[in-house]
Amino acid sequence: MATITTTYIGDLKTEAIHLQSGSKLITDAPTDNHGKGEGFSPTDLLAESLAGCVLTVMALAARSHGINMDNTQCDVSKVMAANPRRVAEIILNFKFPMEYTDQEKKILELAALTCPVSISLHPDLKKTINFGW
Repeated sequence: MATITTTYIGDLKTEAIHLQSGSKLITDAPTDNHGKGEGFSPTDLLAESLAGCVLTVMALAARSHGINMDNTQCDVSKVMAANPRRVAEIILNFKFPMEYTDQEKKILELAALTCPVSISLHPDLKKTINFGW
């Protein structure tokens, strides 16, 4: 059973509908690939999927260990490569609003490295995670 229905709506844009919630998401080709950059590109979503997954898995571990991760941010960058055009690297830079003990840092880092998106991506795609401790 499908979880998302995606439709090409013209002008290099797609609309995705999450079937359970009805949430909608528009993608647009990036300006460096003939698009207008009026929304997330599909490769932006790939990079965000990694960040969102890492944050979610870390939050699950934090919850089970009584660690507060509220308002943690992650700046996401992607590096594109050519021939073939692809995402070569995703860089995650975390900003934690509080200090953690060495044990808490270890718990959060281990969780981050077990994110299902991360382990699903091809090993040639470089994933750089900066915790900024």
